[in-house]
Amino acid sequence: MHHFHAIVWIDHREAKIFHVGLTGTDQLDLHPTFETRHIHHKANEIGSGHVHEDKGLMKDAADAVSDAGEILIIGPAQAKTELATYLREHTHIGSRIVGVEAADHPTDGQIVAYAKKHFKIGTLRGDAPASR
Repeated sequence: MHHFHAIVWIDHREAKIFHVGLTGTDQLDLHPTFETRHIHHKANEIGSGHVHEDKGLMKDAADAVSDAGEILIIGPAQAKTELATYLREHTHIGSRIVGVEAADHPTDGQIVAYAKKHFKIGTLRGDAPASR
């Protein structure tokens, strides 16, 4: 079952996709098609020392959120912005991205809690405290 809201936590080693709604949460874990190793840039070497995006991981993540109405992308480093760029340039769902935000390495529960807070799930949107 998919829900209207999706949050993606991504780095260059994995992507965690959560579809979040009032009735529950569905999770999908994705991994790159190639083995990523930790890269260190050293003086007098060719290359930036950065891991390059995995187009297969980006496509798999795009497919996983293709039916979401709103998508929040979080994660460390550049992978989150690479995914946002990929979605905006290669798919019809780029316009559904509602945010791209930095997040270290939260637990699955912290990701879901962040999504619920961001999407105001569990509270009615537009609710304001009653004034007396």
